[in-house]
Amino acid sequence: MAYWRDSFYYKPKPRRPANGIKVQMKKGAVGDTWWSKRWIGVLESFNMGTRLARGRSYARSGQVIKAGIEPGAVKALVQGSARQPYIVVIRLKPLSDRQWNKAIKAMASKAVFAAKLLAGEMPRTIEESFAAAKCPLFPQSPKDLATECDCPDWANPCKHLAAVYYVLGEMFDRDPFVLFALRGRDKGRIIEELRKRRSEAAENLAPQRHTEAEAPVETLRSLEDCLENFWKADKQASGIGFNMKSPEASAAVVRMLGPAQFAVSSQNMADLIAGWYGAVATAAERRALGGGPKKRR
Repeated sequence: MAYWRDSFYYKPKPRRPANGIKVQMKKGAVGDTWWSKRWIGVLESFNMGTRLARGRSYARSGQVIKAGIEPGAVKALVQGSARQPYIVVIRLKPLSDRQWNKAIKAMASKAVFAAKLLAGEMPRTIEESFAAAKCPLFPQSPKDLATECDCPDWANPCKHLAAVYYVLGEMFDRDPFVLFALRGRDKGRIIEELRKRRSEAAENLAPQRHTEAEAPVETLRSLEDCLENFWKADKQASGIGFNMKSPEASAAVVRMLGPAQFAVSSQNMADLIAGWYGAVATAAERRALGGGPKKRR
């Protein structure tokens, strides 16, 4: 807040908190993943003027002391020029249970969606799932954001609110489920429902068991009769080709099973196994391309 003092226009500098939350991107755009950049891009499209730029400067200098997420809202403390930090609240209208059920059903219908989310990634076409439920994931206009700040600045957003917007962007980088939490559904519940729907889909696709009377009879040849052509591919196998490429979601099966019940050297066993999956996949791809195993120095 600027004011006149002794015939001079005085603008006090903000106090620097000792342990503020500083965004990592010191220059250029804030956000590392496409979904955090999408969040910032949506806000910048609302023509909020220079307020966002001032908020970005606040976020980079660590003026946001803390920020907590709860269903439908983020609450934060932002240090300004006053002695006491300002209280900031940003609310994004939560989706109804009916809307969430439709969105999760659409997400679970695509195996790669569930796998990527369980691996901590946001699928690029995730907004299609919410479009199917007729409810946008990201805000569509400033009216979708209900904001509060107890600072004396009348503008919306003030620099304190804007700083929290940018901190939120980096929170999305670390955990895409934070964005879902702002829409009213926490990570644990979404994962549980995704796993449930994926399990139901797998059961529906499982082959039906035959009774002994219905079981098809297959004539098997003895090993002695197959020795001559044992190592040769038959006509059906000769048409099989292989296309080695990295999976769209790393260690999807492990991630879908969830965290293990024990840890090794403070690291959850599921995370260790996921790392091994990645190492094996890289080695297999290198061998398939003729590179051979990587030599240790």
